[in-house]
Amino acid sequence: MTQAPARHRSGRRQHDREIVSLAVPAFGSLVAEPLFLMADTAIVGHLGTAQLAGLGVASALLMTAVSVFVFLAYATTAAVARRVGAGDLQAAIRQGMDGIWLALLLGAAVVAVVIPTASGVVDLFGASDAAAPYATTYLRISALGIPAMLVVLAATGVLRGLQDTKTPLYVAIAGFVANGALNAGLVYGADLGIAGSAWGTVIAQWGMAVVYLVVVVRGARKHGASLRPDAAGIRASAQAGVPLLVRTLSLRAILMIATAVAARLGDADIAAHQIILSLWSLLAFALDAIAIAGQAIIGRYLGAGDAQGARDACRRMVEWGIAVGVVLGILVVIARPAFLPLFTSDSAVKDAALPALLIVALSQPISGIVFVLDGVLMGAGDGPYLAWAMLLTLAVFTPVALLVPVLGGGLTALWATMTLMMTVRMVTLWLRTRSGRWIVTGATR
Repeated sequence: MTQAPARHRSGRRQHDREIVSLAVPAFGSLVAEPLFLMADTAIVGHLGTAQLAGLGVASALLMTAVSVFVFLAYATTAAVARRVGAGDLQAAIRQGMDGIWLALLLGAAVVAVVIPTASGVVDLFGASDAAAPYATTYLRISALGIPAMLVVLAATGVLRGLQDTKTPLYVAIAGFVANGALNAGLVYGADLGIAGSAWGTVIAQWGMAVVYLVVVVRGARKHGASLRPDAAGIRASAQAGVPLLVRTLSLRAILMIATAVAARLGDADIAAHQIILSLWSLLAFALDAIAIAGQAIIGRYLGAGDAQGARDACRRMVEWGIAVGVVLGILVVIARPAFLPLFTSDSAVKDAALPALLIVALSQPISGIVFVLDGVLMGAGDGPYLAWAMLLTLAVFTPVALLVPVLGGGLTALWATMTLMMTVRMVTLWLRTRSGRWIVTGATR
């Protein structure tokens, strides 16, 4: 009578250990990414308003360009984890090398487009006459780091697939420290201005990429995996990434529509929206860390042919997602009075943000389920379903969001619509995981 519950508790403890060991370092590396931008902002901000405005435009363009290719990490994690589960480390690393070669090719293509078009793109995004030259300078120089950033994404996916999230954390911390030191030295010590900030970031990014490549190459040599580019493998990596690219673009469209709607509500509302969106993004990092653990763990179980283990792990991670979401929601409610003064002293902005923050707090358990199930299906290589589900979510969200200013709704109504968006995602992801169609075992899907 007691053996089954004991085995159940033992299995839960095993899943808990795996989730914590992967999610905690993953959270650290995720948080380190926006710290690059914060360091650049702090250093460039002392050069002048025009320089800071130029950095704002250029960094937004760069982050958009790079975030589009986040599938390099997600697809690589799932593919490598499956091979690990199947016990074929040579093939796992070979799969990872295909992702890295794809990252280099895509990075080179983006650089070839960005550098000659930088000035026109900056003008298109409405930079002022004073800020435009600084934005163009920063964008052209920083574009040279895009291939490195994409290699970092792909190599991070390799290590996550190998169940290693600690190395990316260490590299991210080292990269952040190097970035800050280089920027300060080049901007002020060498008197290069905003160009020095761009060069410092590029050097730090390539340094991170080199470290990752050394780690992956060592693993390849240890397990006898080829380092040469393989056309078929690169093509397969690209094909696996296309659905996730569609998913990412759909999500970016949702966020852009929300910002455009907030702008129509008035200056106080758009200012409050930006504050709330920054908090929402920070909360997402905590939940995304569990999703990353899900990608690695689910891929490994399916690669090993353990369908029941994958189901059990999925169930436990959902429990974690809900629990973390509840905790984050409570923290948001408690911290609301202290949080807003950090960003604004305008009472109108605070009044607009306070009720909307309550909506964000209440929606965190929903977000926890969404992020976890998103990670589970990515780990299972179920990209096509994720793409269609996000397109459906975009189709539902768009008309409702656009009606907010028409019907006289405010920022609280807009964030209620964002919660509707997350609820639609939760339902579509829950239906898929409940169906069991995502469970395809073996070294490849």
